[in-house]
Amino acid sequence: MNKTELLNRLSDIEWDDFEVKESRFELPKNIWESVGAFANSAGGWIVLGILQNGKKFEVQGVENSEKIEQDFTTALRSRGKFNVLINPICKKYNIDGKFVLAFFIPSSEQKPVYFNSLQNTFIRTGSGDQRATDSEINALFRDQLFGVMSARPVKRTTIKNLNRITLARYRDYMLRSNPSSSYNNLTEEDFLRKLQITEGKHLTYGGLLFMGNNLAINQMFPDFRVDLLEIPGRSYAEADPRYTFRLEEQENLWEYYFALIERLRRHIKNIPYKLDVNGVGIEDSPEFDAIREAVVNLLMHCDYFSPMKPRIRIFSDRIEFENPGAFPRPISELLIKDVSIPRNPVLTKLFRNVKLADNAGIGFDKMLKWERETQTKVIFEGRIDMALVTFHFGELIKKRKEIEGLNNEIEGINEELTQNEELNEGLNEEINSEIKGLTQNEGLKSLRQIISEHQGIQAKDISIMLDNRPIKTIERQISVLIAKNLIERRGSKKTGGYWLIEK
Repeated sequence: MNKTELLNRLSDIEWDDFEVKESRFELPKNIWESVGAFANSAGGWIVLGILQNGKKFEVQGVENSEKIEQDFTTALRSRGKFNVLINPICKKYNIDGKFVLAFFIPSSEQKPVYFNSLQNTFIRTGSGDQRATDSEINALFRDQLFGVMSARPVKRTTIKNLNRITLARYRDYMLRSNPSSSYNNLTEEDFLRKLQITEGKHLTYGGLLFMGNNLAINQMFPDFRVDLLEIPGRSYAEADPRYTFRLEEQENLWEYYFALIERLRRHIKNIPYKLDVNGVGIEDSPEFDAIREAVVNLLMHCDYFSPMKPRIRIFSDRIEFENPGAFPRPISELLIKDVSIPRNPVLTKLFRNVKLADNAGIGFDKMLKWERETQTKVIFEGRIDMALVTFHFGELIKKRKEIEGLNNEIEGINEELTQNEELNEGLNEEINSEIKGLTQNEGLKSLRQIISEHQGIQAKDISIMLDNRPIKTIERQISVLIAKNLIERRGSKKTGGYWLIEK
């Protein structure tokens, strides 16, 4: 931070990585809280020699700046004050003849950072320092195992705790999505060992979570689940009922991936679906690509040892991905750099080998496709023990409603056309029936006329007179005339008989 940047910051309120203190003659007593908070969070600047009045900052300067700087840095590098060594970046500024000291406190690789006792663990929230809760301290302790736990063996497990169906599905998916992978040619034993699904005779934590059976997973991770809720409103307060859908429990993370994707697909409509060159189905949609990346990140980077559960909430105006475990680096850094620091390297490796995750970066660039396609911001928020990514529907939901409205209009038009077709069919049937009736009546009249003129005539003779009309048709029509009492046969039905015409 140069002098110009310092002055620019002094024109604004304190940030989450920027703290000012008066300290004209000595180190302020609460400076250690700020040091611990920055070390436990993403790091930040402590500036001495600034007086704050409300939201205004006044350069007061420090007296004997060399001694104050020496006292401060000595305390940070001694084991008597903090539980870890802290190496600050030190700056000294001369502003209108007054000296200002600035110290950048880096984020510590070893956490929690505290002074004197564990109870003095502080974290940065907004522009203030807060004493960490027990759950936040536990989250900081778990971060010491960041990138380690997923490869450790689970002593009470064996290969029998694998879900065989999941293993078969995963190997089949790899064969289709990544046919050139050398893993496809391995025996099952080598496959499990080289992908770190097993370690010796045991499953690793990553292997158990990814493709273990549910009973074995729950013995190590009580209440194991990845939650997905659909809330009919913009908040729980608006929702009645509280939710309309909750995803059922799945066997393991590989099965959860497909169940989550299938449900989320319903909320990103009009996704072109096609097969790639290997016959694997893909959704050709930047919006869905962003959502899929968020799902994979949720499953790869979750802190599964936290009492919190990974959760996806689908509101009427947004989708939230909430994950136990902090981001590995400050969000500002993750947005501009390809940072690849997986919390669970085994899970990350398993997703990467089936082309569902990249080798570089944490996936922020893919998630940001949502912004370009929907003209709405993707919001990234983080705490010591939680990470939250929010996708707002914005213009996407408006376009969807417009499309749904057009579809409804088209359906209405189609219904009218169908009704008109049914009406026309009815009229045609009536007309055809009437024509048929008229034809039959005309035929009966002509037949009766022939019989009245030739009372001894037979059916075969009538057929000749009516242009070889089928004899059976003539016999049927004669039966109709008899039934209506319009004619009567006297004498033999063959020779010697005759027809009596009723008046």
